Amino acid sequence: MTFKEKLFLYVTFAGPAMLFFCCVVIIPLVYGIYLTFTDWNGLADVKNYVGFANYIDAFKDTAFWKTLLMTTGFSLLSVIFINVIAFFLAYLLTSGVLGQNFFRAGFFTPNLIGGLILGYIWQIIFSRVVPSLYSSIPIALFQKSWLSNPSTAFASLVIVQTWQLSGYMLLIFISGFVGISEDVLEAARVDGANERQTMWSIRLPLMVPSFVICLFLSLTRSFKVYDLNLSLTAGGPYNSTKMTAMHIYTQAFENHRYGVGQAEALIFFLVIAVISLTQTYVGKKREVEA
Repeated sequence: MTFKEKLFLYVTFAGPAMLFFCCVVIIPLVYGIYLTFTDWNGLADVKNYVGFANYIDAFKDTAFWKTLLMTTGFSLLSVIFINVIAFFLAYLLTSGVLGQNFFRAGFFTPNLIGGLILGYIWQIIFSRVVPSLYSSIPIALFQKSWLSNPSTAFASLVIVQTWQLSGYMLLIFISGFVGISEDVLEAARVDGANERQTMWSIRLPLMVPSFVICLFLSLTRSFKVYDLNLSLTAGGPYNSTKMTAMHIYTQAFENHRYGVGQAEALIFFLVIAVISLTQTYVGKKREVEA
């Protein structure tokens, strides 16, 4: 096959996808970086060059760093709960339990619900259903809406995020369990290994690729959470649950400081990229060892 024929095939099959990727990702990213060096407010026709002033304002914005710290804590808790629950559910649903296909579909269903709708549904649960339980179960935790207190509102976000994403990660872990050769497991049993030893020495090392994918997906989706944050708590009470994505939106579109908001978005992107790539690199190294 000649070079022209290879080029023609590449343009025919990969060209539309590459064009779409450039229009949706590359061009907006480059234009966004350009806007970080201007004083554009999102409305004006004129964009004056201000150098690194927006980045200086971003680093001085204590609210931005506070939300970034909170988002990091939220992501850490969510990633732990999501993957622990998904892993043990996947183990249970690959052990031959009755109706396991039904349960797989049921656990995946929350992931099909949009974040905004999901937030409004759980807002009703935390604001109305939970306080109504107090008459039957008189403990302080059920006395009032969980969304009215900063600590319980934060916990509510973690609960809903975990509930939504566990089913998605569940399918990836199930694929990992199913992909383990029965011959290897049978050999371990013949050698006298019990279930705990099999899990620790065989299943977990061979499941490293699934862990890498699940950790990456749950980490990035938790860091970027916005729709759930908006519909469930709207950053309240008193901005105590306002995540970084919502803060950036406020800066750009409500405070009309688009340059500063875009600078904070770029910093946020770099933070997520560094954490995600580091996690993937470490996971891949363990995958090779496994």
